[in-house]
Amino acid sequence: MSIDTETARRVAKLARIRVEEQDLPALAQEFNTILGFIEQLNEVDIEGVEPMTSVTPMRLKRREDRVTDGHMQDKILSNAPDAREGFFAVPKVVE
Repeated sequence: MSIDTETARRVAKLARIRVEEQDLPALAQEFNTILGFIEQLNEVDIEGVEPMTSVTPMRLKRREDRVTDGHMQDKILSNAPDAREGFFAVPKVVE
């Protein structure tokens, strides 16, 4: 796949990036370089390789999943600009 200057112009417009006319050929070349690298990655044989999230084996810490009220209602509501009856009060948006 090859990117020409017209495609580079369109991509820049879609990304809302202003690119000067004289810089479009260089941008197109950068896009082509990136796509070339992606094509190289597609050639790598990954048969039998399991997906991983880290290079070191690790497990996330787990905690008991139980519902609590946090025991901090007064502390949390102290930051609210307007709190009534134990809840945040917000202005009415829809009439």
